[in-house]
Amino acid sequence: MWRSGIVQQAARQDLRRLLNRSNSSTTTAAAAQLPQSADVVVIGGGSAGCHTLYHLAKRGVRAVLLERAQLTAGTTWHTAGLLWRLRPSDVDIQLLANSRNMLRQLEAETGLDPGWIQNGGIFIAHNETRLDEYRRLATVGSALGIENQILSPEETQKLFPLLDPKAFIGALYSPGDGVMDPAMLCTALRRAATVNGAQVIENCDVNEILVEQGSRGKKVVGVATPFGNIRTETVVNATGVWGRDLVARHGTHLPLLPMKHAYIVSESIPGVRGLPNIRDHDYSTYFRIQGDAICMGGYEPNPILLDPVAKDFHFGLYELDWCVFETHVEGAHKLCPEYAKYGVKSTVCGPESFTPDHKPLMGPDPIVSGLMHSCGFNSAGMMFGGGCGEQMALWITKGQPDVPMFSFDLRRFTQEQGRATKWIAEKSHESYVKNYSMVFKYDQPLAGRDFQLDPLHEQMLEANAFMEEKQGWERPGFFLGSKQQSAAVLPYDWYGAYENARHKDSNYERVLEGDLKYNSFSEHHDLIGAEAHACRNNAVLFNMSYFAKLVLEGPQAQQAADWLFSANTKCDPRKTIYTCALNDAGGVEADVTISRLVSGSGQLHDPKFEGKGYYIVAGGASAYYTYSTLLAEMRRKGFKATLRDVTADLGVISIQGPNSRRILQPLLDCELTDEQLPPNSTTLAKLNGIGLRLLRVSFVGELGYELHVPKQDCVAVYKALKAAGAAQDLRDAGYRALYALSSEKGYHLWSFDLRSDDTPLEAGLGFTCRKQGDYRGRAAVDRQRSEGLKRRMVYLTLRDQVPIWGLEGVYRNGEPVGVLRRAEYAYTLGKSLGQAYITRSDGQNVDADYLKAGVYEVDILGKRYKADCHLRSPFDPSGQRVLGNYETNDK
Repeated sequence: MWRSGIVQQAARQDLRRLLNRSNSSTTTAAAAQLPQSADVVVIGGGSAGCHTLYHLAKRGVRAVLLERAQLTAGTTWHTAGLLWRLRPSDVDIQLLANSRNMLRQLEAETGLDPGWIQNGGIFIAHNETRLDEYRRLATVGSALGIENQILSPEETQKLFPLLDPKAFIGALYSPGDGVMDPAMLCTALRRAATVNGAQVIENCDVNEILVEQGSRGKKVVGVATPFGNIRTETVVNATGVWGRDLVARHGTHLPLLPMKHAYIVSESIPGVRGLPNIRDHDYSTYFRIQGDAICMGGYEPNPILLDPVAKDFHFGLYELDWCVFETHVEGAHKLCPEYAKYGVKSTVCGPESFTPDHKPLMGPDPIVSGLMHSCGFNSAGMMFGGGCGEQMALWITKGQPDVPMFSFDLRRFTQEQGRATKWIAEKSHESYVKNYSMVFKYDQPLAGRDFQLDPLHEQMLEANAFMEEKQGWERPGFFLGSKQQSAAVLPYDWYGAYENARHKDSNYERVLEGDLKYNSFSEHHDLIGAEAHACRNNAVLFNMSYFAKLVLEGPQAQQAADWLFSANTKCDPRKTIYTCALNDAGGVEADVTISRLVSGSGQLHDPKFEGKGYYIVAGGASAYYTYSTLLAEMRRKGFKATLRDVTADLGVISIQGPNSRRILQPLLDCELTDEQLPPNSTTLAKLNGIGLRLLRVSFVGELGYELHVPKQDCVAVYKALKAAGAAQDLRDAGYRALYALSSEKGYHLWSFDLRSDDTPLEAGLGFTCRKQGDYRGRAAVDRQRSEGLKRRMVYLTLRDQVPIWGLEGVYRNGEPVGVLRRAEYAYTLGKSLGQAYITRSDGQNVDADYLKAGVYEVDILGKRYKADCHLRSPFDPSGQRVLGNYETNDK
């Protein structure tokens, strides 16, 4: 019965011939319509291209869309078109809400039905951990205005009578979700765009993006088609599975991989019409209601990877591989027994583009100026289309989006990652398989590991580090210590599991599982706490080698630094300055430390350097993004200066804590006194004869130093430090402790509590913004100084001993005022601590009096807990410890 209704092969071939129709009249029309020039050329007539064109046209941009077949060809035409707004990301939620709002407005603009059906969405839970995940989604949704409910099985069955209430334990219901028809939507978008002056030209292939080499690098000058060229300085690559092939010839490498993705359409099922859509993550199954039928699909554990998809695969489909697809069927039958009684009317298996982290590839190309990307949507292009199309239009017209798009930005990946086809395949495969997995803060991938190793990687393994992957780099998360130490905190034998084939050893996953929780602290909570306490009370070593290390130099390095950075860069060569790099709206694109290099002072560790410039250090997770953003702005302004990425050439060993000076001093050829090396300063030094650059800086709020060491010397320096500190119990510490300590001190972590939509004034970083001289974003900062702030960041400490992970809703006097951007456990304070930006529902300014007057609660898994609000972190608020003053303790 199950397969009895499958459409015959001949019928499917007839359908493909019909969809691939083309005639000479349309080709002639394409040639006649071709303009000689355009402000923007959008390549690709799917969801991404049509939405981008629509938003550009609304902003008065003279844009043309070129589609090699007809609109929706490629992947858009066969998409399921579902829209689920509740996601474990406030950025995703905002983009999806914008998509939905656009859908609801489009009919009024065009008079056409865009195919939007608001029938609601239900997430099904089969266990308490999954239900906890849904409770988390419910809390962030409620705080951000997304209506939702946690339902019992019986309540869920009332909404979808065909479900078996004994097959699951609960559900999350979002009544505002729905589904859209791709053909109807793209037709409406086309009409709205052309009414506003845009052009859509079908049956017009793009042979090549025309690029010239200029004094500031490669730049777009046009596109070549079979009917002639179009002059333009801006091209949007919205070609989906063909996106990487289109741009590879220009040296740009997109980490994108086509895979087969499928669903099946049932025969008519009585009682289905109008029911909500279903997403059962545990059974890897979704139901999309289509009239009287159900479209059913999901994400398989063994997806089929594709070679490059043929250029003429416009409306093509593949044969469904039932051996792959069957994984969804059993769960669908258990959840909905009535569904099993009906056959299959048709199967849909087409190509989709997937990426290593299951997020799109958007934004400016790092190699070719004027080339923008909007592809790799991982089968979510319809639901994200409206929100992402709007951000693309803002990127083009204003130079930046108004939503923090780092998690979607192509520049989160390096070009080396884009060229690594094996790594892309492994990571994309795993991300596809885990798309329906629970999202935990500290989860780790198993695929694509050891892509980038720092100079101390083997020493970290020997020290029994539990390694994390971050943006392709391996870094120590925490240390399990000796066999005796690890036995005290772990319920099983971990020691030695990091021998060569560690990912084949289940011990890695067994340790990892200790972090996969929502309603209790990690099993490693005390172990990480011991590292944090050692830093506060003694001294620890952090391996920070994957941090970004850049050199800005050249005749106009000073002018470039003045424009790029908000702080005063005309500083004493010994100083190391903490500063922000802003966008035009005053948002923080990066927070970095910069050290001035002048003639005779040496570059990094080399005293022979005779140039002038700056040494820049930034967070490792956003390293390539920081480099690309700064370089693009330098080229835009035309500075005669260069920016070099020397991250792989140097290691960074940070020694932090009250005893750090005592341990380090005997090894160096320079004095570490406050007079010789005051806080926030730098010098060249030698450690046991090894040249290095020494910075007196701290990311944790303690007396501490960073040693920036040539990679070939890192092991020797590390061993010398360990030997010197052995008598004082100097220990290694990982990034879990590092982030907990930095949050406790009130320092920022870019892309979490400090993003491109946050200004320095809102984040409490007004001290980084100088009042003399111009810099990028200054006008916006000055405007905020005079007009006041609509939101401000605060620190919230919980009175109860409960874990927080981020995205929990924040309430002031019972009203939602924000969500936790960042959440850690402050081990010295002995409390959970989170950072949130507080807004007012009446739109008025947020000042200190308003913040202090409120009664605050944090919504954790559906229960509100009392919290104390602080304008700055309550740990060492006067900053004495980083100065080395430990006699007073005002924590």
